[in-house]
Amino acid sequence: MSASSLPSAIEHGGAWPGPAASPGGGNADALRIGGLTPLTSIDFPGRLAAVLFCQGCPWRCGYCHNPELLDATLPGALSWSRVLDFLRQRRGLLDGVVFSGGEPLLQAALPTVLDEVRELGFETALHTGGMYPKRLAAVLDRLDWVGLDIKGPWDRIDSITRSRNAAPRVRESLEHLLASGVPHECRTTWHPGLFGEEELLALARDLAGRGVRHWVLQACKDPAVPESGAAVDRLSATMLARLREGMERFEIRTP
Repeated sequence: MSASSLPSAIEHGGAWPGPAASPGGGNADALRIGGLTPLTSIDFPGRLAAVLFCQGCPWRCGYCHNPELLDATLPGALSWSRVLDFLRQRRGLLDGVVFSGGEPLLQAALPTVLDEVRELGFETALHTGGMYPKRLAAVLDRLDWVGLDIKGPWDRIDSITRSRNAAPRVRESLEHLLASGVPHECRTTWHPGLFGEEELLALARDLAGRGVRHWVLQACKDPAVPESGAAVDRLSATMLARLREGMERFEIRTP
């Protein structure tokens, strides 16, 4: 799907049409689920959780680890009713449910689904690229944790995601998240073929200046770039110390 073919609400980060953002306003059965991980201890900090992978993403990052989830026109592999049956059987065993993707905020059913999951007694987490700031703002009160991907320096995001005018939307999403008080992390996937170390450092300082206090630098395994996944490990101790400045918590995450 090219950026030029995206609906205006997607292209401009608009709110969901109609009543989707109000409690009970969307159709949960319309959620397209591309896959499910029944148990994880790493995708929702401090919780045992299941992960639902939502089908469809408007971005086309070259290093995407879930390319099978990109196409928003594909039907889901699992029905919502089947997932609900699974979750009912896991009450008392799981703490939460993570909505990942793809991009969960692409789907108008998400607010209603979050409500239904919380009614079952689970906490909820969201992984998002931040391309839908108004939609994110509408569901923050339904979330217990958010992982926000900051793909790169603001002037690099369009080239990394192969989209248009993405940076203002991601910045707005970050502002909503920081103002909400919802626990979160920001994370950046990096190798020097995407942008250099000095740009990485400038990004770290920019994020710290905006109020980010938990930042994760993730190794990027790009199949088109040999040994890209080892680049994070080759950062000097001096550079790592500089990246850490201003952060209460700075992590390196490798596969």
